[in-house]
Amino acid sequence: MPVVAGRSAAELRIAGLSRFSTVDWPGRLVATVFLQGCPWDCRYCHNPDLIDPRGRGSMPWEAVAAFLGERRGLLDGVVFSGGEPTMQRALPDAVARTRELGFDVGLHTGGAYPRVLDAVLPALSWIGLDVKAGADDYARVTGRGPSGRAALRSLDLVLAAQRERAASRHPLDVEVRTTVHPDLIDDTRLGDLGELLADRGVRRWAIQRFRATGSRCGEPESPPLRLDRLPRERFERIEVR
Repeated sequence: MPVVAGRSAAELRIAGLSRFSTVDWPGRLVATVFLQGCPWDCRYCHNPDLIDPRGRGSMPWEAVAAFLGERRGLLDGVVFSGGEPTMQRALPDAVARTRELGFDVGLHTGGAYPRVLDAVLPALSWIGLDVKAGADDYARVTGRGPSGRAALRSLDLVLAAQRERAASRHPLDVEVRTTVHPDLIDDTRLGDLGELLADRGVRRWAIQRFRATGSRCGEPESPPLRLDRLPRERFERIEVR
């Protein structure tokens, strides 16, 4: 496993715990641990309260671990979400401790920290990776400069791990997804992103239409995308949500 200077799970800044979820890991009943802090400021973020990395969190890891200990055999797994969970150096230890409790572990990430992601990948059973745009268009989505390079590096790491583990007893299930906000991406750019993903080896792609409910930015000014320039023939499946 790649070496990352880590911290104890006890130092994890936890913003909240969803005790039962059927939507955070497709086909699984899971608990979802939301971690505080994100380096990006995406306009369509639905969890803006989790962006500030200085937030101390609302519950200790010991409380989460105690809850999980009581749910062995009742939950299919545990998902770490955010915010951006790989922003916290305590994540690898928390993932390891969750596995020790007997749970499969999933992760929601935008891929902002490839080195930390690489450290936890061997312990993951599922990952939902948000690829927000082509590399040159990331700043308009994240509001944080040239952030696309890290995201695409993370994509390559995830796909390599998926290939390496495909025939193993511990395969890695991967969902690559893109949220489509019509003020931030158009059909041409989305089609170009599809070509990029296919070139890198993505075979299944989830496209999530932006929904203003619960977001901080309100309704888009631009009309919905037509989704008529997707390179559908290059994927095993494109799912539009």
